[in-house]
Amino acid sequence: MRVMVLVKATEYSEKNPFAPTPENLAMLEAMGKFNEELIKAGVMRGGDGLRPSSEGKRVAFDGPGRVVIDGPFAETKELVAGFWLWEVKDMDEAVAWVKRCPNPMPGPSEIEIRPLYEMADFQ
Repeated sequence: MRVMVLVKATEYSEKNPFAPTPENLAMLEAMGKFNEELIKAGVMRGGDGLRPSSEGKRVAFDGPGRVVIDGPFAETKELVAGFWLWEVKDMDEAVAWVKRCPNPMPGPSEIEIRPLYEMADFQ
């Protein structure tokens, strides 16, 4: 089963937090070790952190029309700060891995797990 694991954005992540402070370096080191565990276990298929929404754009669709919207985007709790693509046995395994993950933010944060559609879902 493939899952997309979404690290939800916070006010901290939207402020482009990766100054080389001791706290940030420790968090990045812990996340690097966790990623190594995922790779060794054959779980991780890809992943990365995302720059703040102030550097992003959205394209809104309405029939044939397209409107480009510049970031930053208002609802921080609805944004994604990073992601992984994992191959796991089932959702329980994905949850177990996320519970082992270092907190990706200073303070409260959330990680969402969403299964991907597979071709078998459409047959």
